[in-house]
Amino acid sequence: MSATRRALVRALAKINLDLRVLARRPDGYHELRTIFQTISLSDTLEIEYTPARKRTIEVNDPLQIPDNLVTKAAALVMDAMRATGRVEMRLTKRIPMGAGLGGGSSDAAAVLLALPVLAGRPLDLRKLSELGLQLGSDVPFFLLGGTAVGIGRGTELFPLKSAPARAGVLVTPGLHVNTAQAYRDLSPRLTTESQQNKIVSFQSHTLGWSGEAPFENDFESVVFEQHKSLARWKKRLKRAGASLALMTGSGSALFGLFESGSEASRAIDLLGDSSKTHRISLVSRERYRAMWWRALHGLIEARTWPPRSRDAR
Repeated sequence: MSATRRALVRALAKINLDLRVLARRPDGYHELRTIFQTISLSDTLEIEYTPARKRTIEVNDPLQIPDNLVTKAAALVMDAMRATGRVEMRLTKRIPMGAGLGGGSSDAAAVLLALPVLAGRPLDLRKLSELGLQLGSDVPFFLLGGTAVGIGRGTELFPLKSAPARAGVLVTPGLHVNTAQAYRDLSPRLTTESQQNKIVSFQSHTLGWSGEAPFENDFESVVFEQHKSLARWKKRLKRAGASLALMTGSGSALFGLFESGSEASRAIDLLGDSSKTHRISLVSRERYRAMWWRALHGLIEARTWPPRSRDAR
Protein backbone atom coordinates (compact mmCIF):
# COMPACT_ATOMS: atom_id res chain seq x y z
CA MET A 1 0.00 0.00 0.00
CA SER A 2 1.48 3.33 -1.10
CA ALA A 3 1.95 6.10 1.43
CA THR A 4 -0.86 8.24 0.07
CA ARG A 5 -3.96 7.17 -1.79
CA ARG A 6 -6.28 9.58 -3.55
CA ALA A 7 -9.48 9.56 -5.55
CA LEU A 8 -11.54 12.15 -7.40
CA VAL A 9 -15.24 11.29 -7.10
CA ARG A 10 -18.55 12.85 -8.10
CA ALA A 11 -21.38 13.37 -5.63
CA LEU A 12 -24.64 13.46 -7.59
CA ALA A 13 -27.74 15.49 -6.75
CA LYS A 14 -31.20 13.97 -6.36
CA ILE A 15 -34.73 14.95 -7.18
CA ASN A 16 -37.96 13.67 -5.64
CA LEU A 17 -40.12 12.27 -8.41
CA ASP A 18 -42.94 12.02 -5.88
CA LEU A 19 -43.27 13.29 -2.31
CA ARG A 20 -46.24 12.77 0.02
CA VAL A 21 -46.27 14.08 3.60
CA LEU A 22 -48.29 12.23 6.23
CA ALA A 23 -48.84 12.72 9.97
CA ARG A 24 -46.24 13.70 12.51
CA ARG A 25 -44.53 10.71 14.11
CA PRO A 26 -43.88 10.21 17.84
CA ASP A 27 -40.22 11.19 17.24
CA GLY A 28 -41.32 14.60 15.93
CA TYR A 29 -40.61 13.87 12.27
CA HIS A 30 -43.35 13.52 9.66
CA GLU A 31 -44.06 10.19 7.99
CA LEU A 32 -43.08 10.41 4.31
CA ARG A 33 -43.64 8.54 1.09
CA THR A 34 -41.22 9.56 -1.63
CA ILE A 35 -39.46 8.39 -4.79
CA PHE A 36 -35.81 9.45 -4.96
CA GLN A 37 -33.92 9.74 -8.25
CA THR A 38 -30.24 10.56 -8.81
CA ILE A 39 -29.49 13.11 -11.53
CA SER A 40 -26.36 14.11 -13.41
CA LEU A 41 -25.69 17.46 -11.66
CA SER A 42 -22.83 16.87 -9.23
CA ASP A 43 -20.28 18.22 -6.79
CA THR A 44 -16.73 16.90 -7.02
CA LEU A 45 -14.67 15.75 -4.09
CA GLU A 46 -10.97 14.93 -4.11
CA ILE A 47 -10.03 12.77 -1.13
CA GLU A 48 -6.53 11.80 0.00
CA TYR A 49 -5.67 9.37 2.77
CA THR A 50 -2.19 9.01 4.26
CA PRO A 51 -1.50 6.49 7.05
CA ALA A 52 -0.26 8.15 10.25
CA ARG A 53 -0.26 7.54 13.98
CA LYS A 54 -2.65 10.41 14.63
CA ARG A 55 -5.87 11.40 12.95
CA THR A 56 -6.22 14.72 11.16
CA ILE A 57 -9.09 15.76 8.87
CA GLU A 58 -8.82 18.84 6.66
CA VAL A 59 -11.29 20.21 4.11
CA ASN A 60 -10.43 22.71 1.42
CA ASP A 61 -13.82 24.30 0.88
CA PRO A 62 -13.86 27.68 -0.90
CA LEU A 63 -17.43 28.30 0.30
CA GLN A 64 -16.46 27.63 3.94
CA ILE A 65 -19.73 25.81 4.60
CA PRO A 66 -20.52 25.84 8.35
CA ASP A 67 -20.65 22.36 9.96
CA ASN A 68 -19.72 20.76 6.66
CA LEU A 69 -21.06 17.20 6.56
CA VAL A 70 -17.96 15.87 4.78
CA THR A 71 -15.89 16.53 7.91
CA LYS A 72 -18.44 14.76 10.10
CA ALA A 73 -18.63 11.86 7.64
CA ALA A 74 -14.85 11.44 7.62
CA ALA A 75 -14.71 11.40 11.43
CA LEU A 76 -17.51 8.83 11.66
CA VAL A 77 -16.01 6.49 9.09
CA MET A 78 -12.52 6.73 10.63
CA ASP A 79 -14.04 5.77 13.99
CA ALA A 80 -15.91 2.86 12.40
CA MET A 81 -12.71 1.61 10.70
CA ARG A 82 -10.72 2.17 13.91
CA ALA A 83 -8.20 3.93 11.70
CA THR A 84 -5.78 6.78 12.15
CA GLY A 85 -4.22 8.86 9.41
CA ARG A 86 -4.36 12.14 7.57
CA VAL A 87 -7.49 12.82 5.53
CA GLU A 88 -7.42 15.77 3.13
CA MET A 89 -10.45 16.72 1.04
CA ARG A 90 -11.10 19.34 -1.62
CA LEU A 91 -14.75 20.07 -2.29
CA THR A 92 -16.02 21.81 -5.41
CA LYS A 93 -19.71 22.70 -5.11
CA ARG A 94 -21.96 22.79 -8.17
CA ILE A 95 -25.17 21.61 -6.51
CA PRO A 96 -26.97 24.66 -5.11
CA MET A 97 -27.36 24.51 -1.35
CA GLY A 98 -30.73 24.54 0.39
CA ALA A 99 -32.65 23.79 -2.81
CA GLY A 100 -33.98 20.29 -2.08
CA LEU A 101 -31.28 18.58 -4.17
CA GLY A 102 -29.44 16.75 -1.37
CA GLY A 103 -25.97 18.10 -2.20
CA GLY A 104 -24.62 18.05 1.35
CA SER A 105 -25.98 14.55 1.94
CA SER A 106 -24.46 13.31 -1.32
CA ASP A 107 -21.08 14.80 -0.41
CA ALA A 108 -21.23 12.97 2.93
CA ALA A 109 -22.17 9.68 1.26
CA ALA A 110 -19.24 10.08 -1.15
CA VAL A 111 -16.87 10.21 1.83
CA LEU A 112 -18.50 7.11 3.34
CA LEU A 113 -18.03 5.19 0.09
CA ALA A 114 -14.52 6.38 -0.83
CA LEU A 115 -12.60 6.55 2.44
CA PRO A 116 -12.80 2.81 3.32
CA VAL A 117 -11.36 2.06 -0.14
CA LEU A 118 -8.49 4.52 0.33
CA ALA A 119 -7.74 3.22 3.83
CA GLY A 120 -8.06 -0.43 2.79
CA ARG A 121 -10.56 -1.14 5.57
CA PRO A 122 -13.92 -2.20 4.12
CA LEU A 123 -17.27 -1.48 5.74
CA ASP A 124 -20.41 -3.27 4.57
CA LEU A 125 -23.50 -1.47 3.31
CA ARG A 126 -25.40 -2.00 6.54
CA LYS A 127 -22.68 -0.26 8.56
CA LEU A 128 -22.34 2.57 6.04
CA SER A 129 -26.11 3.09 6.17
CA GLU A 130 -25.98 3.28 9.97
CA LEU A 131 -23.31 5.96 9.70
CA GLY A 132 -25.32 7.77 7.05
CA LEU A 133 -28.37 7.95 9.30
CA GLN A 134 -26.28 9.83 11.85
CA LEU A 135 -25.54 12.47 9.22
CA GLY A 136 -28.94 13.07 7.63
CA SER A 137 -32.10 11.43 6.34
CA ASP A 138 -31.07 11.60 2.66
CA VAL A 139 -27.56 10.16 3.11
CA PRO A 140 -28.51 6.44 2.97
CA PHE A 141 -30.17 6.97 -0.42
CA PHE A 142 -26.88 8.18 -1.91
CA LEU A 143 -25.28 4.90 -0.83
CA LEU A 144 -27.77 3.26 -3.20
CA GLY A 145 -28.40 5.65 -6.12
CA GLY A 146 -30.77 5.27 -9.04
CA THR A 147 -34.50 5.16 -8.31
CA ALA A 148 -35.82 4.15 -4.89
CA VAL A 149 -38.87 4.44 -2.68
CA GLY A 150 -38.23 6.07 0.69
CA ILE A 151 -40.70 5.70 3.57
CA GLY A 152 -40.69 6.66 7.23
CA ARG A 153 -38.34 9.63 7.41
CA GLY A 154 -37.29 8.69 3.89
CA THR A 155 -34.62 6.39 5.28
CA GLU A 156 -36.34 3.04 4.74
CA LEU A 157 -35.33 2.42 1.14
CA PHE A 158 -36.69 0.03 -1.48
CA PRO A 159 -34.98 0.02 -4.89
CA LEU A 160 -37.16 0.43 -7.97
CA LYS A 161 -36.29 -0.45 -11.53
CA SER A 162 -34.77 2.49 -13.34
CA ALA A 163 -37.10 5.28 -14.39
CA PRO A 164 -37.33 5.69 -18.18
CA ALA A 165 -34.30 7.52 -19.55
CA ARG A 166 -35.26 11.17 -19.82
CA ALA A 167 -33.54 14.45 -20.48
CA GLY A 168 -34.36 17.12 -18.00
CA VAL A 169 -34.11 20.78 -17.12
CA LEU A 170 -33.38 21.81 -13.55
CA VAL A 171 -34.38 25.30 -12.40
CA THR A 172 -32.59 26.75 -9.37
CA PRO A 173 -34.25 30.10 -8.59
CA GLY A 174 -31.88 30.89 -5.72
CA LEU A 175 -34.67 31.31 -3.16
CA HIS A 176 -34.40 29.94 0.35
CA VAL A 177 -37.41 27.92 1.52
CA ASN A 178 -37.75 27.38 5.26
CA THR A 179 -38.37 23.63 5.46
CA ALA A 180 -39.53 23.69 9.09
CA GLN A 181 -42.07 26.41 8.23
CA ALA A 182 -43.25 24.42 5.21
CA TYR A 183 -43.99 21.45 7.48
CA ARG A 184 -45.80 23.72 9.95
CA ASP A 185 -47.94 25.20 7.17
CA LEU A 186 -48.74 21.78 5.74
CA SER A 187 -49.62 20.01 9.01
CA PRO A 188 -53.15 21.49 9.44
CA ARG A 189 -54.07 20.20 5.97
CA LEU A 190 -53.13 16.59 6.75
CA THR A 191 -56.59 15.18 7.42
CA THR A 192 -57.12 11.48 8.05
CA GLU A 193 -59.00 11.14 4.76
CA SER A 194 -56.35 12.94 2.72
CA GLN A 195 -53.59 10.82 4.23
CA GLN A 196 -55.41 7.59 3.44
CA ASN A 197 -55.92 8.72 -0.15
CA LYS A 198 -52.21 9.54 -0.44
CA ILE A 199 -51.15 6.13 0.86
CA VAL A 200 -53.47 4.29 -1.55
CA SER A 201 -52.39 6.44 -4.50
CA PHE A 202 -48.69 6.12 -3.71
CA GLN A 203 -48.88 2.36 -3.20
CA SER A 204 -50.79 1.82 -6.42
CA HIS A 205 -48.24 3.50 -8.66
CA THR A 206 -45.16 2.12 -6.90
CA LEU A 207 -46.44 -1.46 -6.90
CA GLY A 208 -47.07 -1.19 -10.63
CA TRP A 209 -44.01 0.99 -11.15
CA SER A 210 -43.48 2.08 -14.75
CA GLY A 211 -41.91 5.47 -14.15
CA GLU A 212 -44.93 7.12 -15.76
CA ALA A 213 -47.22 7.65 -12.77
CA PRO A 214 -48.95 10.99 -12.07
CA PHE A 215 -46.39 12.36 -9.63
CA GLU A 216 -47.04 14.95 -6.92
CA ASN A 217 -45.20 16.98 -4.29
CA ASP A 218 -47.31 17.93 -1.27
CA PHE A 219 -45.04 20.83 -0.40
CA GLU A 220 -46.03 22.72 -3.54
CA SER A 221 -49.41 23.64 -2.03
CA VAL A 222 -47.84 25.65 0.79
CA VAL A 223 -44.49 26.71 -0.69
CA PHE A 224 -46.09 28.18 -3.83
CA GLU A 225 -48.34 30.33 -1.61
CA GLN A 226 -45.25 31.87 0.00
CA HIS A 227 -43.12 31.99 -3.16
CA LYS A 228 -45.37 32.70 -6.13
CA SER A 229 -42.38 32.90 -8.47
CA LEU A 230 -41.90 29.14 -8.04
CA ALA A 231 -45.43 28.47 -9.27
CA ARG A 232 -44.66 30.65 -12.28
CA TRP A 233 -41.47 28.64 -12.99
CA LYS A 234 -43.50 25.42 -12.94
CA LYS A 235 -45.95 26.86 -15.46
CA ARG A 236 -43.06 27.99 -17.65
CA LEU A 237 -41.59 24.48 -17.63
CA LYS A 238 -44.95 23.04 -18.69
CA ARG A 239 -45.33 25.63 -21.44
CA ALA A 240 -41.82 24.77 -22.63
CA GLY A 241 -42.98 21.21 -23.23
CA ALA A 242 -42.16 19.30 -20.02
CA SER A 243 -44.16 16.09 -19.68
CA LEU A 244 -43.61 16.40 -15.92
CA ALA A 245 -42.77 19.56 -13.99
CA LEU A 246 -42.41 19.42 -10.22
CA MET A 247 -40.66 20.99 -7.26
CA THR A 248 -38.12 18.75 -5.52
CA GLY A 249 -38.05 18.32 -1.75
CA SER A 250 -39.37 21.40 0.01
CA GLY A 251 -37.82 23.54 -2.73
CA SER A 252 -36.77 25.78 -4.09
CA ALA A 253 -35.44 23.84 -7.11
CA LEU A 254 -37.85 22.58 -9.76
CA PHE A 255 -37.36 20.16 -12.62
CA GLY A 256 -38.98 19.35 -15.93
CA LEU A 257 -38.61 16.07 -17.81
CA PHE A 258 -38.64 15.86 -21.61
CA GLU A 259 -38.81 13.11 -24.20
CA SER A 260 -35.48 14.01 -25.82
CA GLY A 261 -32.33 16.00 -25.32
CA SER A 262 -33.26 18.35 -28.16
CA GLU A 263 -36.57 19.15 -26.45
CA ALA A 264 -34.74 19.89 -23.20
CA SER A 265 -32.27 22.16 -25.00
CA ARG A 266 -35.13 23.96 -26.71
CA ALA A 267 -36.83 24.43 -23.33
CA ILE A 268 -33.69 26.04 -21.89
CA ASP A 269 -33.68 28.48 -24.82
CA LEU A 270 -37.34 29.29 -24.17
CA LEU A 271 -36.84 29.72 -20.42
CA GLY A 272 -34.08 32.19 -21.18
CA ASP A 273 -32.30 32.48 -17.82
CA SER A 274 -29.06 30.50 -18.21
CA SER A 275 -27.89 31.27 -14.68
CA LYS A 276 -30.89 29.42 -13.21
CA THR A 277 -31.35 26.54 -15.67
CA HIS A 278 -29.30 23.36 -16.06
CA ARG A 279 -29.50 20.43 -18.47
CA ILE A 280 -29.71 17.19 -16.52
CA SER A 281 -30.33 13.50 -17.10
CA LEU A 282 -31.68 10.82 -14.81
CA VAL A 283 -28.91 8.50 -13.57
CA SER A 284 -29.84 4.85 -13.09
CA ARG A 285 -28.42 2.68 -10.31
CA GLU A 286 -26.34 0.86 -12.93
CA ARG A 287 -24.82 4.11 -14.19
CA TYR A 288 -24.32 5.33 -10.61
CA ARG A 289 -22.31 2.28 -9.63
CA ALA A 290 -20.36 2.28 -12.90
CA MET A 291 -19.42 5.91 -12.22
CA TRP A 292 -18.00 4.90 -8.84
CA TRP A 293 -16.12 1.90 -10.21
CA ARG A 294 -14.49 4.10 -12.87
CA ALA A 295 -13.51 6.72 -10.28
CA LEU A 296 -11.88 4.10 -8.06
CA HIS A 297 -10.36 2.02 -10.87
CA GLY A 298 -7.02 0.56 -9.82
CA LEU A 299 -7.94 0.73 -6.13
CA ILE A 300 -10.78 -1.77 -5.97
CA GLU A 301 -11.56 -5.42 -6.51
CA ALA A 302 -13.97 -6.60 -9.20
CA ARG A 303 -17.25 -4.74 -9.34
CA THR A 304 -18.67 -5.09 -5.85
CA TRP A 305 -21.01 -2.79 -3.92
CA PRO A 306 -20.06 -0.94 -1.89
CA PRO A 307 -16.68 -0.62 -3.62
CA ARG A 308 -14.06 -2.71 -1.82
CA SER A 309 -10.32 -2.04 -1.74
CA ARG A 310 -8.20 -4.66 -3.45
CA ASP A 311 -5.83 -4.32 -0.46
CA ALA A 312 -8.59 -4.74 2.13
CA ARG A 313 -7.43 -5.89 5.54
